[in-house]
Amino acid sequence: MLRFKILASVVPLLAAAVFARSEIGSVSHPCIALGETSVELTSLFWTAGVHVAFTEDPARATVRVQITDDADAADFAVVDDGLGSEAESCQANPATRLITIAAQPVDGGPVIYLSTDGPADYRIYVRSRTFSQREAAALIVGAHDGQRTLQAASL
Repeated sequence: MLRFKILASVVPLLAAAVFARSEIGSVSHPCIALGETSVELTSLFWTAGVHVAFTEDPARATVRVQITDDADAADFAVVDDGLGSEAESCQANPATRLITIAAQPVDGGPVIYLSTDGPADYRIYVRSRTFSQREAAALIVGAHDGQRTLQAASL
């Protein structure tokens, strides 16, 4: 009976350790470098300094991000050929700002409305195998602490 109790208490701990190791050891999170600072998406919710959420309702949004087909018109462009393209530009350091995408708005964090139509606070161009449009939007908004760049939304 004692063996069963020990086994029952150790199995959840082992499962938690394996889960934590796979999350912490993973280095393939989208990341951008801004001068001396890196901005990285993380799946570890409690480590993130900025929690962004997405909405389908433009009225609920605090930040609007437009997806554009013109890289020259974009405020933020991500173009890569996939494997290994981000490794050299984004090294973890004390100045790394961690961003997470939350299912619901958290503590007044930014709520992003992502669309192909204007008006927009940011415009993004994404052609990537490693970044999704949502991830790119989260990174640019998180890099600016969820603040709008324009006084009035632009067309």
